[in-house]
Amino acid sequence: MTYPIYDASIPVFIRTLNALDACLDKAQLHADNLKFDFDNLLNARLAPDMFSLGRQIQIACDFAKGVSARLADVDMPNFEDTEVGLAQYKERIAKTIAFIQSIPAEKFAGAESREIIIMRKDTKREYIGLAYLHHAGMPNFYFHITTAYNVLRHNGVQIGKKDFIGTTA
Repeated sequence: MTYPIYDASIPVFIRTLNALDACLDKAQLHADNLKFDFDNLLNARLAPDMFSLGRQIQIACDFAKGVSARLADVDMPNFEDTEVGLAQYKERIAKTIAFIQSIPAEKFAGAESREIIIMRKDTKREYIGLAYLHHAGMPNFYFHITTAYNVLRHNGVQIGKKDFIGTTA
């Protein structure tokens, strides 16, 4: 049996996070070729009021694991935001992928109509599964992935649309 919410989320998160990971590899080569510290890229941002590349990676991972966990109604692991250096950011991506791959597709049965409640400080947001995925989860995930990509591109990393989209393998 197939589960449309699973098919519309988990493979997309995995492919996109793998693409981000590959972009970070290209960014490391770029830094090595120009002989500058990769941390300069991790701290780079597009505008003064935007989060840095490192924070964009963290938030993209948080959306992938959070959306997946909420839709599957499973406990979400907590990742501390303490990454320093490329290896730790790549490890966060790998942990996120491992977590979402561990969720059985069957856990997404009925996810399209599952009630999703998110509390942020004093704000309560209520969704139904399908609307949550399409109107909150995926747009936020892609916003942070796209911003991470754009920070890298803005700083001269030679990546393009194919790098952003990734591969199925």
